[in-house]
Amino acid sequence: MLIHTEQTPNPATRKFLPGQTVMDAGTRDFAEAEAAEASPLASALFASGLVEGVFFGRDFISVTAAPGVSWGDLEPLVLETLLDHFVSGAPLFVQGTAAEIQIDDLPGIEEDPADADIIDQIKELIETRVRPAVAQDGGDIVYRGYKDGRLYLAMQGACSGCPSSAITLKRGIESLVRHYVPEVESVEAV
Repeated sequence: MLIHTEQTPNPATRKFLPGQTVMDAGTRDFAEAEAAEASPLASALFASGLVEGVFFGRDFISVTAAPGVSWGDLEPLVLETLLDHFVSGAPLFVQGTAAEIQIDDLPGIEEDPADADIIDQIKELIETRVRPAVAQDGGDIVYRGYKDGRLYLAMQGACSGCPSSAITLKRGIESLVRHYVPEVESVEAV
């Protein structure tokens, strides 16, 4: 089995492509070791003490190195862990957990039912144009709400904490969304 490695715009994060499906649907972001208990693979990566974040996409895994950790030291360990996991056929999640469930609503954002058409347009645009582009860089972007002209999005994987994510959000995503959905006045990261 050959696992390809790609750099991402976030220098702390690398994207690993095992050449097979990682998740059949959705994505999963592990921003801390405690959350990784739901996944044997994520737990094994965090167990090294050299990893700060793990993200599962459809056909890739993004791993974020802890501060001060060199990718020269970490990459062989990550590759070994991924190979062990995929060759053994181990499950991605602990059986009987709700680990694959992700809630996409932001608590506190009460959307106006009158905005349903706008929200549908936004979600369609994010699914078809934004998420595929962001996945190329080892991350994901998730809709979190729309209210009073403000669109709320969450950055995950390689995009979370990336030095260029604010620029991507404002210059790239906000410009694209405002072009197609003029009711959107601004895009905010949550």
